[in-house]
Amino acid sequence: MKRLYTLFVLLGCCLLIRAAVYNVKDFGARADGTTIDSPAINSAIEAAAKAGGGMVYLPAGEYACYSIRLQSNIHLYLEQGAKIIAAFPGKDEGYDNAEPNEHNKFQDFGHSHWKNSLIWGIGLENITISGYGLIYGKGLTREESRLPRVGNKAISLRECKNVILKDFSMLHCGHFALLATGVDHLTITNLKVDTNRDGFDIDCCRNVRISQCSVNSPWDDAIVLKASYALGRFQDTENVTISDCYVSGYDKGSMLDTSWQLDEPQAPDHGYRTGRIKFGTESSGGFRNIAITNCIFEHCRGLALETVDGGRLEDIVISNITMRDIVNAPIFLRLGARMRSPEGTPVGSMKRILISNINVWNADSRYASIISGIPGSCIEDVTFQNIHLYYKGGYSAEDGKRVPPEEEKTYPEPWMFGTIPAKGFYVRHARNITFDQVQFHFNQPDGRPLFVTEDTQEIKYLNTTIE
Repeated sequence: MKRLYTLFVLLGCCLLIRAAVYNVKDFGARADGTTIDSPAINSAIEAAAKAGGGMVYLPAGEYACYSIRLQSNIHLYLEQGAKIIAAFPGKDEGYDNAEPNEHNKFQDFGHSHWKNSLIWGIGLENITISGYGLIYGKGLTREESRLPRVGNKAISLRECKNVILKDFSMLHCGHFALLATGVDHLTITNLKVDTNRDGFDIDCCRNVRISQCSVNSPWDDAIVLKASYALGRFQDTENVTISDCYVSGYDKGSMLDTSWQLDEPQAPDHGYRTGRIKFGTESSGGFRNIAITNCIFEHCRGLALETVDGGRLEDIVISNITMRDIVNAPIFLRLGARMRSPEGTPVGSMKRILISNINVWNADSRYASIISGIPGSCIEDVTFQNIHLYYKGGYSAEDGKRVPPEEEKTYPEPWMFGTIPAKGFYVRHARNITFDQVQFHFNQPDGRPLFVTEDTQEIKYLNTTIE
C-alpha cells in the first residue's frame, strides 16, 4: 500500500507539472516563419500568469514575432530547433512603442526605453528564459530609432528581480542583445551571442552573475557595465561577477556559424573591431564591488574602465585574462568629466582596483596602455600585478615627445589622445599606482620611453623594467 500511495503521489506531481506547461501552439502559434506568432505567445504568457505562473513552451519551428510581453513567474522555454525571429515592422503593425521617459537627455534613446523590443518586461519578478533555441533579431534596427512600431532591442528588462537567462543563442540583435536596467539578482549563463551592436548592457543592476558566455560584437561592446540616469535616479551597478566568458570582434554571424571571418575590420565609430568588456560610458551612477576573472578577449579592443559622468568606480578585481590581437589599448582606465548627468553633479572617482595575471599578445602599440584622470581628479590606488604585454611596436623617439590633449569632456576612447608618447604605460593625473612584475615585449623596435608619467604621485615599480 505504501508503494501504491507513493506511485499515486508521483503521478499526481507529474500531472501538476504537465498542467503548468503552456505550449504556444495550443494558443494558435503556427511556427511557419511567416505568420506573426507573438499574439499567440502573449496569450500563452497571459494564461500562465493568470494561473500563478508556469512554463511557456516553444517547440521546434520558426516564430515570426513582434513584441513579446513577459509577466511574473514565467519560464519562456525555447526547445532545440525553436527560433524566435524578429519580424520587420509593417505599415500598420510592429513592435510596442517606446514609453515616455523625461530623463532621455542623460543617455541615448536606446538606453532610455524598454517596450520597443522583441521581448520585454517591466517591474516583474521570477522570470526565466532558457532552452537551446535561437533568438534572431532579423527585423530589429541597430540604430536608436524613434519611429513608431520599430524595435531596436532583443531583450529588455527594467526594475525586475530574480531573472535567469540560460543556454540559448542570439543573432543580430539590434542596438542591444540584452538591456537590463535596475535588475536585482540577474543570472546569465551559457549564452552564445553574435550581434551587430552591443551584447549585454548591465545598467544600474545589483547582484549579477555572468558566466560561461560567448559574445561576438564587432561593432560595439560585448559585455558592458553601465550606470545611466535612465531610471531618474543615481543608482550604482554593484555586486557583479563576470567569469569564464569569451568576447570577440569577428565578423557578424561568423562566431555562431563557426566560420570566424575577419573581412570587416571597421566599426561604425570608425575604430577597429569592438567586442570587449567595458565599464561605462554611461556613468551617472557608479560601479562597486565587481570581480572579473578567467575571460578571453580575441580580435577586439582591450579592457576599458571608464567613469565620465560623475560615478564612483571602486573596489574592482580583474584577474586571469588572456587577450590576443588587440586593436587599441589593452588596458584603458579613464576618469573624465563629460558629465551627462543632472546639473550640479560632481566629477566622479576611480580607486581601489587590482588587475592581475593578464597576458596580452599582439596589441596595437599606438596607444600603449593608458591610466588618465583629469586635472584635480586623480585615479588612485591601482595595482597591476603579473602582467605580460606583447606589443607590435614600431613607433619612433619623435613620437615620444608628444603631449596628449586632456579631452576632459570627450567620449572616452584611447584614440582621443592620439599617438601616446609611451610604449608601455602612459600615466597622468594619478597617485598610488603600483606596477609589480609587469613585463613588456615588442615585435618591432619602439623608440618611445617605456613609461611616461605626468602629474603623478607614489608610482611604484616592483620587479618591473624601467627605462
